[in-house]
Amino acid sequence: MDVETRLTIVKRNAMEVITEEELRRVFEEDRKLKGYIGFEPSGVFHIGWLIWAYKFKDLVDAGVEMILFAATWHAWINDKLGGKMDLIRAAAKHVVKVLEAIGINMSKVRVVYAEELVNDIGYWEKVLKIAKHTSLSRVKRALTIMGRKASEAELDFSKLIYPLMQVADIFHMDLDIALGGMDQRKAHMLARDVAEKLGYKKPIAIHTPLLPSLKGVARMETSLEVDEYFSEIKMSKSKPEEAIFITDNDEEIVKKIRGAFCPPKEVDANPIMALARYIIFAQGDRRFVIERKPEYGGAIEVHSYSELEKLYREGALHPLDLKNAVANELIKIVKPIRSVLQTERDLWLELEKVMQSVTR
Repeated sequence: MDVETRLTIVKRNAMEVITEEELRRVFEEDRKLKGYIGFEPSGVFHIGWLIWAYKFKDLVDAGVEMILFAATWHAWINDKLGGKMDLIRAAAKHVVKVLEAIGINMSKVRVVYAEELVNDIGYWEKVLKIAKHTSLSRVKRALTIMGRKASEAELDFSKLIYPLMQVADIFHMDLDIALGGMDQRKAHMLARDVAEKLGYKKPIAIHTPLLPSLKGVARMETSLEVDEYFSEIKMSKSKPEEAIFITDNDEEIVKKIRGAFCPPKEVDANPIMALARYIIFAQGDRRFVIERKPEYGGAIEVHSYSELEKLYREGALHPLDLKNAVANELIKIVKPIRSVLQTERDLWLELEKVMQSVTR
């Protein structure tokens, strides 16, 4: 695969690459590259996570040696699943199955649990070195990566260790590329800044968009920084009525989509259009059919997101018709994943326990 093809695959549907020049250079060097996604096992995989999962697949396909990092200790610090490590580990296990179900060759992926890192004294040495080169105010500002506000560290000092650990994860695994949603930007920028001071490899950061809550989002307040805004508006496991899970049945998916925010002719901050763009058309152009009654113009067939967006902006599509079509496509995506999980009864039962224990 040539450099331009690799760049095109990696950049599609990415919100930003820091920096594209660095990414091009390492691809041109044609050396082995190591990348990762760190995820906090805090509940059942929801459909918004498919955005980073598809990008993870793109990086694997582009020849990057990818690590799937289960941030179990991080989830514990962040009070996820009531701080019960057995549930946190159970939540981590099913992610591998989801990635297999969407076509990722997991034989090319290394799965790492946080326990492997924290048992190494060298890891904690890196945490302390990073702390010595980072101000308290910057660490507090970085708490948005874990969905927390600076004030929450006043009662629980461990929250301040989380950003330092996330940066240490990157250095300890000697990564070239750090993949994450826009809400992880502060951690990645801290890693890039500290790398220069400590002589570590500066990671290239690839950030994907976050799927907004099905209930819709407010316009960005000028007082919020970009990653703070994305942390506020993203689809969340702690609000099950505003998210679609890969364990949801067909009827639940239809019900949630029909109840979602979807203003006519508006594309920005429209969760239904975001689902179409980042989930349905994630891998490029495809056949997408919107069924309508004959008296309302009959079925419409589109083959790209840009074509769909143009039709919706012009008012050629009614929101309900769009919702029904999106729901049908999501069922096609979720059903095979759900079936894979259901074939492993013990794992499915664990997921039911996880779902009942989700905390903010």
